[in-house]
Amino acid sequence: MINRRSFIQQAVLMAAGAAILPQVSCAGSAPEKRLGLQLYTLRNEISKDVVKVLERVAASGYQEVEVFGYSPSTHFWGFSPSAFAEILDSNNLKAISGHYDFDEYLGPETKMQRFDAYLNAASVLKHRYLTIPYLNEKLRSSADDYKRLAEKFNRAGEKCLKSGLQLAYHNHDFEFQQFGNTTGYDILLAETDPKFVKFELDLYWVVRAGRDPIDLFSKNKGRFELWHVKDMDKQNPALNTEVGSGSIDFAKIFASARLSGVKNVIIEQENFSIDPFESISKSANFTRSNLLPKMR
Repeated sequence: MINRRSFIQQAVLMAAGAAILPQVSCAGSAPEKRLGLQLYTLRNEISKDVVKVLERVAASGYQEVEVFGYSPSTHFWGFSPSAFAEILDSNNLKAISGHYDFDEYLGPETKMQRFDAYLNAASVLKHRYLTIPYLNEKLRSSADDYKRLAEKFNRAGEKCLKSGLQLAYHNHDFEFQQFGNTTGYDILLAETDPKFVKFELDLYWVVRAGRDPIDLFSKNKGRFELWHVKDMDKQNPALNTEVGSGSIDFAKIFASARLSGVKNVIIEQENFSIDPFESISKSANFTRSNLLPKMR
């Protein structure tokens, strides 16, 4: 049964076309856009103390996380999906997506065993998205390779939909390598069914590849339901820095959010010059104060 709060949330989404799922406060104040963190950001810390790290993620201003590193044998750092879900729930965190290793499925033998385990874990954690995080270099050396990958993406996406999930693909910069008059990324966008495959656009890697995210939005409206937000160090573009401290014009990008179709904003950072927890707090504060309001 849909309660009054759920009805209001759905009505706001439908009427305003909001990009981020809002969280309505009990006091009836303006909806708060939810902010996510890719837990790979804290990969060194979470392997030591899962409970403490998730507590600090919540305290740093995040309501959502994106998981990584799941193994059918060791699960999430030794916690089963159900046990891990309990830790998330106790901190009011939602695991809206997960990065899962699809090498076996995407390879020549199309092995399904791990894929099925991923679907089970994702179901327990109530993901919205099952996300392919990377393509093995051996699988992407030609335009034909990308066409074969797109076909497998479509089949995987159809399987995900039957399980109540949405398949997504996360880019780096190698996808923008030219193959004649096209790129690997262009092929993936053109050859995948929008119903089966969404894209998690890593804004840092798009800019690093010399591409304009807004141009991608314009040419592929509504395909990018998730964003990875990490800033580019002003002195060394190979390094990340806290959101708002680098060289990427996020204000302009966030102002085009509706064109993108983004529903979830996820902060990620791969290296640090300050304490990691200070870093994620700084990025969260800047994003919430200066960027999320531009998406209205």
